[in-house]
Amino acid sequence: MITLYMNRREFVDSVTQVEPIDGIIVLDDEYVRQNRKIFVQLVCNFRYGREDDEMIGLRFQKELTLVSQQVCPPQKQDIQLTKMQERLLKKLGSNAFPFVMQMPTSSPASVVLQQKASDETQPCGVQYFVKIFTGDSDCDRSHRRSTINLGIRKVQYAPTKQGLQPCTVVRKDFLLSPGELELEVTLDKQLYHHGDKISVNICVRNNSNKVVKKIKAMVQQGVDVVLFQNGQFRNTIAFMETSEGCPLNPGSSLQKVMYLVPTLVANCDRAGIAVEGDIKRKDTALASTTLIASQDARDAFGIIVSYAVKVKLFLGALGGELCAELPFILMHPKPSRKAQLETEGSVEA
Repeated sequence: MITLYMNRREFVDSVTQVEPIDGIIVLDDEYVRQNRKIFVQLVCNFRYGREDDEMIGLRFQKELTLVSQQVCPPQKQDIQLTKMQERLLKKLGSNAFPFVMQMPTSSPASVVLQQKASDETQPCGVQYFVKIFTGDSDCDRSHRRSTINLGIRKVQYAPTKQGLQPCTVVRKDFLLSPGELELEVTLDKQLYHHGDKISVNICVRNNSNKVVKKIKAMVQQGVDVVLFQNGQFRNTIAFMETSEGCPLNPGSSLQKVMYLVPTLVANCDRAGIAVEGDIKRKDTALASTTLIASQDARDAFGIIVSYAVKVKLFLGALGGELCAELPFILMHPKPSRKAQLETEGSVEA
């Protein structure tokens, strides 16, 4: 029997570096006596198509081995042990073997596209696994009875500093109209945490001869599957419509604040919404904004998630629409150091 110990399943990507993946493998006496080779690998599974659409010889999935190490018999290498590893090695004895793997900084974050409730197939997205198996080399095809696959997640937390306050002004002129319609949209901040209320400040100045009949504000989630040229699509995950203050006649102006709260609860039955990497967890949420150090590394990120607020003014059948869009960042706050120490302490106890 092979047993795997890890004190966490989420590893933080701070854009410039990723937390190392560490753990302990415990073997039965039989494995040690036979001097069997045990390997640990970090596997990235990228599914970019439905499992039901696969045919003979055609698979919409890529499985990449990012890191591979031989754990037993141990190789000569310097490992900086964590406190958890040191304590477990004392408790578990000579049949315990530590490992540390470094995830590449260019690897994508854990993201999964939500499926319908009735769909039991593997979801599209990026998932990570720590794989433990026995074999003659790390290229051997592992047997299911002697293999461990433990799902982990690569996560990004919100920056500690706010960026510039998002603001935009758009204008539209009309044929045979001496003036123009102006729409100014401002958000109260650039960085939001999951569950925060987004304040959308709208200012409309109607210097045209058209009439504004309705205003709509929405939050859109953008998903870019970089493997495909046309793999970009958007989903509206929160919206609000109002006719208050309308119709807005020529020569008038209007100032208004609309509030939006994007949550997964309101979109739990919709397919194609990007969520965090473990879709089976009850406390999962919308996928966070993907932070990239350089646009040159964009192609390695598999699925890129972004968010934007879009405001529309409806002018009727002949007048058309006027739209303004503001991108923003939606992420989880970084856990406090005290919370992280309490989590590690509960595992080490």
